Amino acid sequence: MKSMNLHSNPILPGFYPDPTICRVGDDYYLATSTFAYFPGVPIFHSKDLIHWEQIGNALDRPSQLPLGKSEVSEGIFAPTLRYHDGTFYMITTNVSNELGNFIVTATDPAGPWSDPYPLGSEGIDPSLFFDDDGKCYYCGTKPRREGARYFGDNEIYIQELDLNTMKLVGDSYPAWHGALRGVEWPEGPHIYKKNGWYYLLISEAGTAHEHAISIARSKSLFEPFEGHRGNPIMTHRHLGYDYPIVNVGHPDIVETQNGEWWMVLLASRPYGGYHRNMGRETYLVPFTWDGDWPVINPGKGIVEDTVQAPDLPLFFAPPVPTKEDFNSDTLPMHFMYLRNPIEENYSLTQKPGYLSMKCGADCLSSDGKPSYVCTRQTGFSFRLETALEFSPTAPNEQAGIAIFQNAAFNYQCLVGTDGNNSVLSILKTQDGKTETIKTILLDNKYSNMKLRLEADMQNLSFSYSTDGKSFTTIIDKVDGKILCTDVAGGFVGNTMGIYATANGSESRTFAAFDYMEYYNA
Repeated sequence: MKSMNLHSNPILPGFYPDPTICRVGDDYYLATSTFAYFPGVPIFHSKDLIHWEQIGNALDRPSQLPLGKSEVSEGIFAPTLRYHDGTFYMITTNVSNELGNFIVTATDPAGPWSDPYPLGSEGIDPSLFFDDDGKCYYCGTKPRREGARYFGDNEIYIQELDLNTMKLVGDSYPAWHGALRGVEWPEGPHIYKKNGWYYLLISEAGTAHEHAISIARSKSLFEPFEGHRGNPIMTHRHLGYDYPIVNVGHPDIVETQNGEWWMVLLASRPYGGYHRNMGRETYLVPFTWDGDWPVINPGKGIVEDTVQAPDLPLFFAPPVPTKEDFNSDTLPMHFMYLRNPIEENYSLTQKPGYLSMKCGADCLSSDGKPSYVCTRQTGFSFRLETALEFSPTAPNEQAGIAIFQNAAFNYQCLVGTDGNNSVLSILKTQDGKTETIKTILLDNKYSNMKLRLEADMQNLSFSYSTDGKSFTTIIDKVDGKILCTDVAGGFVGNTMGIYATANGSESRTFAAFDYMEYYNA
């Protein structure tokens, strides 16, 4: 049975940037960046390139992913996923740690993946290419060896990698510096071989509105690469700030078993003005060869919000449940922590059917390890809801829900106490300054309460229920635009979830969350 008709783009909505793809037989595997979130580098599986199921996380142990006090847009940068001779290779950069560029391997892409093999190489955005003779080559991005003339004046370089020792050998070669004169940030390189040519596909001009895709080729990996005269071969920068899909770039391509070619790449969807709350998402576009050079989405040359299904068998990917009841002994693999979690702060067995979270000493608006379990924002309008049992013993202990862009820009809806009554507080952090924008005193202490965050585009509202049925608005028309990268900076999209804190103090108090529900309106 073939998949038919048009399907929605992005194929992975929400904060899934820097996609990389490979095929093994009839199966396709895809991975994306995760920056300072744990676990790192989600691995997806598909058979039709449209429907994807997450099967694991390549970096699911602290030994693989030490994040320390990484800022949210640090940590794990662009991965590359490749398969060769029975082994999967994932190469990436931890910009926050001495690991730098490293490789992990697996025989099963669902895991387990190995501990890291550090490479000691310069720069970011490493990629691997396996040539016809079985040799492996490293391709990366670093400042020009003769000296960068300005920030982002990079070279794309190539060097052989010995797979037996996982060490770079021989001399590195500066293959290309990008297509445009004075180009900034040639990066994200991938090498492919076709009809005797080596093709080098890159992004350039940064990862914001000017983002673009360019390509070059050579008959040898260690000779000058010739840029395509039609570069850039894809960009949306000429379509203006009002276009519904922007920031197009950072691609990878794959050939199907039927001989078709397809490209995955990142782009963003602004809404409520030029505001990109979901960060960079993964899209799919047709890719063909017109003679010796590629054409992306022939006849149109743009990324669209729908895509014609490839000529592949329909794949059923189980939908991600909208509600998590915490009845398992593990969290869903799409749930994340901010930085490495403090394991003793979380328990799925302390109160069966609940996720118990200790009021951690660290706050969300810090560089620590807060008690925070989250999921990605994937739609313009949505609802997040939880129910919690919580009996704080001191005014510094709070628990509830949060929506988070970074430590300097976020909102929190938290239950606490003033010593006599339950207190509901809405906290707004903007430009690194946190203020309480609404407080409600409740007549009695409640041990069971529901909290809800709703978004109508860029308008946020917070509400609560003490009877489990009717909800009372705490505050509405809160400005969501401060939670976009255009205001807050950085490379990530919003996450949201459940949170417990002692606001800088040590605590033994746990909040028990009955469920976490998220769905797009």
